[in-house]
Amino acid sequence: MREKTRNERYSEKKKNAISIPLSLASVNFHCDDNLAFLIRTAACFGINTIHVIGHIPPRKVLFNASGSLIDYIELKQYSKPSHFLDWVRKSDVTLVSAELDDEAEPLYNHSFSFEKETLIVLGNERIGVPSEILFNSKKLFIPMLGTGFCLNTSQTGTAFVSEYMRQYLSGKQ
Repeated sequence: MREKTRNERYSEKKKNAISIPLSLASVNFHCDDNLAFLIRTAACFGINTIHVIGHIPPRKVLFNASGSLIDYIELKQYSKPSHFLDWVRKSDVTLVSAELDDEAEPLYNHSFSFEKETLIVLGNERIGVPSEILFNSKKLFIPMLGTGFCLNTSQTGTAFVSEYMRQYLSGKQ
């Protein structure tokens, strides 16, 4: 049996945790668990903020699926894509969208810049990333050689964050 609760262990680890210059944005998820899983990814990789365009489920819905990490990530909510883009224009961030698109570059061919914060936008399972956001961002896709052609939104987020982290760590050495 463990001597400390999960939150006590998280709070202790947070004292030495490192934050990376990356944030995520999600577009009104169809499945609330996807946001919870992104919260878990963010907390594990050192991301402090997730921007949510649309609905944020109640904390109790996100708590269990996030591994109780909901308390360690800031969620910023926007009612519409245009409100999110207003914030982006006022901020010094590089906007990148995960999108299956003929104009998109393969994720693994892209070199992330670490000069300023990168914000990765993940679309809704049904409609993807809204066109007004795509128009204002670098579009990247994950090459998939298997039978399937589209990952779950939270899996896509984890793949993007993992590649960003790989590049980030290789540049720090």
